[in-house]
Amino acid sequence: MKRALCLTLVLLALAHNALAELRFRNFDDPDAPQWKESDIALPAYPQEANLREFYVSETTANRFYIDGSTLSVSNDGVVRFVLVVRTSGGATNITYEGIRCESREFRLYASGRQDGTWANARKSEWKAIENKPINRHHAALSRDLFCPSGSPISSAEDGRNALKLGKHPNAI
Repeated sequence: MKRALCLTLVLLALAHNALAELRFRNFDDPDAPQWKESDIALPAYPQEANLREFYVSETTANRFYIDGSTLSVSNDGVVRFVLVVRTSGGATNITYEGIRCESREFRLYASGRQDGTWANARKSEWKAIENKPINRHHAALSRDLFCPSGSPISSAEDGRNALKLGKHPNAI
């Protein structure tokens, strides 16, 4: 009985792994050009006068800002920006990030230091954007401001206008 149960559990685990592998497979045209991220250059350090606050949720005490002067949209479809997060305890976190609208992912490129310089992220990889109650700032940026209808904004000015309005006019 124990042996049959163990065998069943092993087979279930193998089947689960195989299905997970299939879920992440790309079944698109194999001859289609593969997506390639553009080279990036770190922007100037953010200035207070360029910060535009955006709404995240009622459940956060933090305040979130985008430096509008660093907002860009490149040919690879990635919207890049400097994000400033001020906590209720007085701490400030500054990061340079990107959102890939097509896949609903974000990437951290660098963190700001207190001396006004950048430190490249040690582990910079694309991560799925989750729309969860806490720390949902990437979801707010993606859904409400920079990726209306799942497509990137048309220009940096389009993004700055969305920040000014509080939501992109085409956001669902």
